[in-house]
Amino acid sequence: MNIVVIGSGGREHALVWKLQQSKLADKIFVIPGNGGTKNNMLFAVDDFRKIKAFCRRELIELVIVGPEIPLANGIVDEFKNTPVMVFGPEKRAALLESSKIWAKKFMQKYGVATADFWEANPDNPEEIKKIISKLKGNCVVKFDGLAAGKGVFVCSSEKEALSAIENIQTKYGEDASFLIEKKLKGKELSILAVTDGKSYKLLQSSQDHKQLLEDDKGPNTGGMGAISPVPFFKEKIKKNIIEKIIEPTMHGIAQENFDYKGVIYFGLMLTSEGPKLLEYNVRLGDPETEVVLPALKSDLLQLILSCFEGNLSDFDLQFYQDHFIDVVLVSGGYPKSYQKGFEITGLENLEKDTLLFQAGTKRSEKKLLTNGGRVLNIVTRGKSLNEARKKVYKECGKIEFEKKYYRKDIGKRN
Repeated sequence: MNIVVIGSGGREHALVWKLQQSKLADKIFVIPGNGGTKNNMLFAVDDFRKIKAFCRRELIELVIVGPEIPLANGIVDEFKNTPVMVFGPEKRAALLESSKIWAKKFMQKYGVATADFWEANPDNPEEIKKIISKLKGNCVVKFDGLAAGKGVFVCSSEKEALSAIENIQTKYGEDASFLIEKKLKGKELSILAVTDGKSYKLLQSSQDHKQLLEDDKGPNTGGMGAISPVPFFKEKIKKNIIEKIIEPTMHGIAQENFDYKGVIYFGLMLTSEGPKLLEYNVRLGDPETEVVLPALKSDLLQLILSCFEGNLSDFDLQFYQDHFIDVVLVSGGYPKSYQKGFEITGLENLEKDTLLFQAGTKRSEKKLLTNGGRVLNIVTRGKSLNEARKKVYKECGKIEFEKKYYRKDIGKRN
């Protein structure tokens, strides 16, 4: 089977690595790929005309979509009535991620446990100030559209909340849609489910570390690291999440009659009142993918194909029992402005069992150069989380590029 993976990050490199392990996989192309992937095709991820022509030319049977933009723009709809299977939701279903307001209304409609929220009207600033005052500034301000993980502002004062709104309006326009959510307290985790639109299978739990700085401080990023499985994710918690969040969501997907053969991501918080859903993504998370796929013992390609063949509910999903950790090496200045083009050295010194998933990299002659904010994902495994942590930080010290930065506390949350 010839396959196309769409995207250019560590998630896509991890997907290619896992798909290559399947006996069913023949040639795997990546659009546009990065310095760590082969068979790269330098098309834009939303240039559907070129992607469709390429798929016809290379007899592609399956397209796996990594990032959110092609899904939000309707790549699944583009390939309907063609022989190519596209792993991802149709455009209507992608609203679960592409519109925070639409997603919250979906949660409300189908009884999904989530935080109270208010749809802000940019034309009525006084009403917005009243909402923020009522919450004493303890709120979360979310830009309605896609923002690459950087459109969410967790606030602890009225001043911070108003500053977040100003930030959104400066970046996206004064009439930009956004919502205000009651801020929740608790432990965060991510659950990824593979679905055919009716049944689903849960992958191993994971936990992202979004903030730039240690102790979860500083601005939100696309993700500074992840662990899997999450130590506090016990059976009782799992059952509660399934009952209050996953099952109502799947009921809603079925009721809306979405064409949804792909991954749904549940960003969760465990509060004193029980689990609450923070957000949906309609694809694999990044950097969660970089730990969840190594934890998967089963054949990923067979799992994906079962969604199209109608036998997902019978699929025997198996996992390794080890702990996995990913530390992301980023360019200095990220998530704001940063320089590119620095040579990356030391990769040959990594241990054989260390996984390296490249993200913001490119090849220039025989050199590997930085080419983005999140540059490399270093992934190790251990019998315990502590063992995996020791390994990964030893490995991070072996790699060098100018202005390299990474968090030193991934996996240390209580």
